Amino acid sequence: MYSEEFYRVALLGLEGFGMATMKKMLRLSGSATNVFTKSDLWMGQVRRRSKGVPLPRVSDALRREVDEELRLMEKHGIRQCFYLDKDYPYRLKNCSDGPIAFYYLGAADFNGPRTLAVVGTREASEYGRSVVRKLLSELRDAGVVTVSGLAYGIDTETHARSIEYGLRTIAVMGNGLGTVYPSQNRTLARQIIEQGGTLVSEYPFRTQPDRLNFPRRNRIVAGMADAVVVAETANKGGSIITAHIAQSYNRDVFAFPGSVFDPHFEGCHSLIRQNVAALVTSGQDLLEMMNWESSQRNVQTSLFVDLTDDEQQVVDLVRVSGELAIDRLSEALPEYSPSKLAGLLLTLELKGVLVCRPGKVYKLQN
Repeated sequence: MYSEEFYRVALLGLEGFGMATMKKMLRLSGSATNVFTKSDLWMGQVRRRSKGVPLPRVSDALRREVDEELRLMEKHGIRQCFYLDKDYPYRLKNCSDGPIAFYYLGAADFNGPRTLAVVGTREASEYGRSVVRKLLSELRDAGVVTVSGLAYGIDTETHARSIEYGLRTIAVMGNGLGTVYPSQNRTLARQIIEQGGTLVSEYPFRTQPDRLNFPRRNRIVAGMADAVVVAETANKGGSIITAHIAQSYNRDVFAFPGSVFDPHFEGCHSLIRQNVAALVTSGQDLLEMMNWESSQRNVQTSLFVDLTDDEQQVVDLVRVSGELAIDRLSEALPEYSPSKLAGLLLTLELKGVLVCRPGKVYKLQN
């Protein structure tokens, strides 16, 4: 019998199971250990794609891979955030293709009240960089955490300016934590951690940068945030992908305009024209459109109502989505039984925090 930590890492190397299937297996079994050792807890309710795929097991090759990964994690101070953990990002948990786990260096706070992804081209112009500086300088007192991808250009500007203006920043990488890519951002990566931020990767320690990894990385950038701002982009590229992923997650998407003669902004203009993104020209625009303008108004329920950790988790989920039906809440909070969730919702109604609309749809009380 191995440790739960061992099985959690092993689960990432398991072949023959899709992300949704593994999440269901975890919800039914309650732990990674039980997924491997007590298949009777989940087998009856998990439809297998192929009868030829064996039950989860730890082969000799997988055992060696996991032992090596655990050794590297201990050596470099890397931790894993797992789907069943309380500190797993609740925004990401509500995304069907979110990872079952990721590795991280730095702070473990992934559930701040306001999280903003800022993305854009690797070939950032001075105008694009100034857009990022203007946006983040105007958000410095709004309690915003930024998320980006540590790439050249707009990503680098986002992380660097976040540090300059005292904002926590999270860098989601398309390679393992054993490598900083691009290498010119090694100092920046260290500063992110030193200033209370986090480096995040779903890939094993030794995974090298690969062009196929970055589109997958973008879903985590979009999924961890309340909203995505596209600062500068042409018609093709990762920023366009991230914007459409964010839209599919029901996140707010914003884009800055540029010159109609500048191809670097064709993507921003296209997103605005297609109603994928709303036009913004300042941090103040964003604060107003996200209803983040008044810090006191937004944290009112936390300041004046005594909420348990479970109640706060429900409130945070409803806040990020605007409103949520009870079945969606149940999907996002599989650790709560239907009766427990119903009890939490009733308590929050009685406390005047949530209001229930027809169809068992919940929203924050105005």
